[in-house]
Amino acid sequence: MTKPTFFSSESVTEGHPDKIADQVSDAILDSIMASDPNARVACETAVTTGMVLVMGEISCDCYVDVPKIVRNTVEDIGYTNAAYGLDFKSCAVLSSIDEQSPDISQGVTESIEIREQGGSEYDQTGAGDQGMMFGFACDETPELMPIPIMLAHKLTKRLTDVRKRGSLAYLRPDGKSQVTVQYDGYKPVRVENVVISTQHDEHVSLETIAEDLKRQVIEPVIPTEFLDDDTKIYINPTGRFVIGGPHGDAGLTGRKIIVDTYGGMGRHGGGAFSGKDCTKVDRSAAYACRHIAKNLVAAGFASRVEVQVAYAIGVSKPMSIYVDTFGTGKLEDVKIAEIVEEVFDMRPAAIIDRLRLRRPIYKQTAAYGHFGREDLDLPWEALDKVEDLKRHL
Repeated sequence: MTKPTFFSSESVTEGHPDKIADQVSDAILDSIMASDPNARVACETAVTTGMVLVMGEISCDCYVDVPKIVRNTVEDIGYTNAAYGLDFKSCAVLSSIDEQSPDISQGVTESIEIREQGGSEYDQTGAGDQGMMFGFACDETPELMPIPIMLAHKLTKRLTDVRKRGSLAYLRPDGKSQVTVQYDGYKPVRVENVVISTQHDEHVSLETIAEDLKRQVIEPVIPTEFLDDDTKIYINPTGRFVIGGPHGDAGLTGRKIIVDTYGGMGRHGGGAFSGKDCTKVDRSAAYACRHIAKNLVAAGFASRVEVQVAYAIGVSKPMSIYVDTFGTGKLEDVKIAEIVEEVFDMRPAAIIDRLRLRRPIYKQTAAYGHFGREDLDLPWEALDKVEDLKRHL
């Protein structure tokens, strides 16, 4: 019998300071994309007590009301009371936005391939930056995602749901979860630990919070077969969580990149998603890599797949494509990578076209994960390349 291993992943609610920032950035992006699908957007947000700062580089042919978008987003999340330290009505909204650098723009608008030798429509658009992006999929869940991050997301989503519908009216918007899963090899067998920290009103006891969260949040989410007498549950382990949100910690766009992806189970190239238009390969190529990995697992190539792609700024063709099946592949990893290159065009313009990315679809991804979202209609989650891939098995 192999020695058991343990893997932990965390999630945060939409009221977490960093997630407020992500949602504001993507709300601004969506508003721009709705009017100008070809806009270039790199929108960053910082939040702290009583203030939201929007900054970055944006080039577009439309006007968006940044203060209104910020206030609507903050209200939707639930910061509707000045006692929370951030209130949509009274918070200061500051903006410092410039246009995209022309040095970057020229490489995105006309790639090095076009400038030097000409090419097709998909050669036209160069990558918006250098870097490497990863995609991951495995057969642990119906969503083809690692189970620790999926359970963590479902806990934070449930925490928000019971708050917003009034079932637990004493909850406030900020919160976090963490789930530790025991594995036998690559097979998840049980949940070792569940941690939930939730912001709450001042005059509610820890005992009440613990009982309510076990009954209304944990039990509806964690499958009973994964819970046993040895599963440990920690709820608000500090004993008190009244001061939270941006009043407790400042928030920034792009600081929850592991929460946004695979909970640490797959590697990460370091580039954040929120606030970036689809010419930024940090976002579009990471989505494309997830699309590839998920379709490979669904097509039966392996039970566990990671895909890496790398780019140079201003160049349309990837520098490299790499596939790792962690010993679960039916073909050699090098052969699978060759098949990927044949089936999936990874030039940025091809990715944008294939996944229909010039649309206002991004704010909905800015909390509870960009991947494995069966509650959303996300093109990179579609299993539309399975049959094409199976022809190569």
